[in-house]
Amino acid sequence: MPEIFEITCEDKNNAFITLLKSAEYETGRILSGIPVAVKDNISTKGIETTAGSKILQGYIPPYDAHVVAMLKKEGAAIVGKTNMDEFGMGTTTENSAFSPTTNPCDPTRVPGGSSGGSAAAIASGMVPMALGSDTGGSIRCPASFCGIVGLKPTYGRVSRYGLIAYSNSLEQIGPMAKDVSGVSTLMKVISAPDEFDSTAYHNQYTHDPDPESIKGKKIGIPSEYFGEGVDERVAEKVRDAIGVLEELGAETVECSIPSMSYALAAYYVTCTSEASSNLSRFDGIRFGPKVEAKRRWHEEFRDFRGEYFGEEVIRRIMLGTFALSAGYYGKYYAKAQVAKQNVRKDFLRVLKEVDVLAGPTMPNIAYKLGEKSDPLEMYLSDILTVPANLAGVPAISVPCGKVDNMPVGLQILGKHFDDETVIDTAAAYEQEAA
Repeated sequence: MPEIFEITCEDKNNAFITLLKSAEYETGRILSGIPVAVKDNISTKGIETTAGSKILQGYIPPYDAHVVAMLKKEGAAIVGKTNMDEFGMGTTTENSAFSPTTNPCDPTRVPGGSSGGSAAAIASGMVPMALGSDTGGSIRCPASFCGIVGLKPTYGRVSRYGLIAYSNSLEQIGPMAKDVSGVSTLMKVISAPDEFDSTAYHNQYTHDPDPESIKGKKIGIPSEYFGEGVDERVAEKVRDAIGVLEELGAETVECSIPSMSYALAAYYVTCTSEASSNLSRFDGIRFGPKVEAKRRWHEEFRDFRGEYFGEEVIRRIMLGTFALSAGYYGKYYAKAQVAKQNVRKDFLRVLKEVDVLAGPTMPNIAYKLGEKSDPLEMYLSDILTVPANLAGVPAISVPCGKVDNMPVGLQILGKHFDDETVIDTAAAYEQEAA
């Protein structure tokens, strides 16, 4: 017989787009009775799913995403859908069609994005766990800004079935929680095999964090992670955190990932190109409010999308359409794929010599609301997170101190399908710093 979880706390940070008053859960399971929030670009049967966009307002999915089905199977109470940058396009959660989310650590600042609602829901104490999705840092950035833990698993370790596609080759659903133990527990549940996603490997995570395994581990410190644009106060906190890992028995070595200099350009060409294709389905016929077909179809299509898509979404569709257009495909998209492969090769080379890499998650602390109005300046803030998505490797952000009373994140990256070592390293630091 299902039990009922009732949520009574107030959403002071606009963390949720849809907050349920009560949620059913099954007893006697791993997550029984634990309230879990789900990012609003992950399908939930019978619960409105908008991806933070007006164009999907009113859309009720007829099925659960694989990860949501696994959460329900293990007894989680799905308490609502969290706010996000429209279709995952942003670093601040200011691009949501349903008003920005604020940072629980300082309501005058952004929570990071695009999974800012999930991070704020955890940081404010509304839920202990949540799901996010990470295309270029969308889990790790808000985890760093809000002082929680967020993991981008290895690409393919978690099924993407039911995730509203933005950039298929880069995005990955992942767990967020107050601590490493919570992330590990959620990862066990959502990494279950799925026959509906041909890109998902049957390699379920069944590990328990082992902080003691840090002894003898070799940690690479890429010089690019402490280069131009990184706030020196943030870098100092991260160096102190790496020093803690050394005191626990880890060995650190300096290394370099030269391809990072063009990772950001490769990322934005790839993700905008895929977005221009994926979002073409939102045309007022298959999804979204119905169009009035009184004029020629392409005029209705143009005006409908212009009205319901936000400014950042339109910008990225235009950039992607241009990059894929005849005469420019080879100049931009094809070159971006070569650059993407070079980033992957660089990570494979460096990770042959070390067990994990470490550096800051974000170059700065959380910005003030409205501070990043220049799109290019916003894109540059992703420089430390997008390489993991291009390479497909796992990466976690764990809190490692504060600057100006705002959280700073330590990012740990690992080898493909070695999410376990990444989590162990984060657990070792967390345990020692507690």
